[in-house]
Amino acid sequence: MGILDRISRLLRANINEMISKAEDPRLIIEQALRDMRTAYQEAREEVAGAMAQQSKLARERDLNKKQAAEYDDKAREALKMGREDLAKEALSRKKNFEQVADGFAQQVEQNDSVVEQLKTQLMALEQKISEMDAKKELLQARQQTAAASDRLERISGFDKADGAAGAFVDMERKVSGMEDKSKAMSELRKQGDLDSQLAEVVKAAAVDDELAKMKKEMGMA
Repeated sequence: MGILDRISRLLRANINEMISKAEDPRLIIEQALRDMRTAYQEAREEVAGAMAQQSKLARERDLNKKQAAEYDDKAREALKMGREDLAKEALSRKKNFEQVADGFAQQVEQNDSVVEQLKTQLMALEQKISEMDAKKELLQARQQTAAASDRLERISGFDKADGAAGAFVDMERKVSGMEDKSKAMSELRKQGDLDSQLAEVVKAAAVDDELAKMKKEMGMA
């Protein structure tokens, strides 16, 4: 399984868990980036390990080639000395080292392909982290805008506008009612004063009439 595949599965597992817990989107993004950076460090170590193994394999290949070359020289020296038996032994050992060197050479070639693939995946992961980091700022800005809009809607939203307007109308009606009542009572007081004055006038006239009648009856008029 490639580096990116493992990281993708890890991120999906962590993010799905956070989403299921209804976490803050900003926290989900930050956690995803932390997971990606952690995975990136692990991937770097994996690539470094593969490169170290590559170097080791190359050293073993070169060492066996060198030893094969040394036994080739020894075989030539033995022939010069007339020791064909030693020359054969030296050539036999040369063949052994050449076979081992060929085996290491194959491993180097195979490992080289793995190292290049890991490097490519590591670069892709680094690019992905950069993209996610940039998107994080955008998503956070969008979240803040949405949150501010939501707060504004809750504080002075259209859903409350009708209620507030209704309360204002009710208060206006109440004040108008109080004013009408005060005006009516004032008019009633004025009417009462007028009636009282008229009553006094009528009373005074009646008294005068009664007095005149009484004087007339008594012959005093």
